[in-house]
Amino acid sequence: MRKALILLCAFGLLCATLQPAVAQEPEKKGQQEQAQEVDTSAIRKRGAITYDPAGRRDPFRDLLGGQEVGDTPGVEGIANMTIDDVVLIGITQVRGKLNAIINGPQGFPFTIKTGDKFADGFVLSIHESKVVFRKTRERGVPLYKPKDVVKEINPEER
Repeated sequence: MRKALILLCAFGLLCATLQPAVAQEPEKKGQQEQAQEVDTSAIRKRGAITYDPAGRRDPFRDLLGGQEVGDTPGVEGIANMTIDDVVLIGITQVRGKLNAIINGPQGFPFTIKTGDKFADGFVLSIHESKVVFRKTRERGVPLYKPKDVVKEINPEER
């Protein structure tokens, strides 16, 4: 019984000390709201914020123009290149197999091997000084009879 009385008194004192703090919180909130109203009124008096690029590129303009990053067309590896756009740079031998190094239309180097597919054909064979491509399409239209296109390395460049 004595423990219950002590707990009841402690609880009463705790409630009495919290009451004034709770009563002061709405006053603090009112003061904060008034301070925020003053700040926004000062911004309204200055006017709308604008940016004048003065002939320079606008850093706030969307460079993609609303397009998704994946929507941009471009060459994504050798599968989208045509055989006519390929420039043979060199031929290497890796683990007994010949690979060719080519430049694409944008100047990026790629390594190809026999069987790699292009937009209009595939690599038929690779020799020590030349690469033979089999062209199966011309401007997207399938060819009746496939053509072989040979790209060689000049003897002076080897």
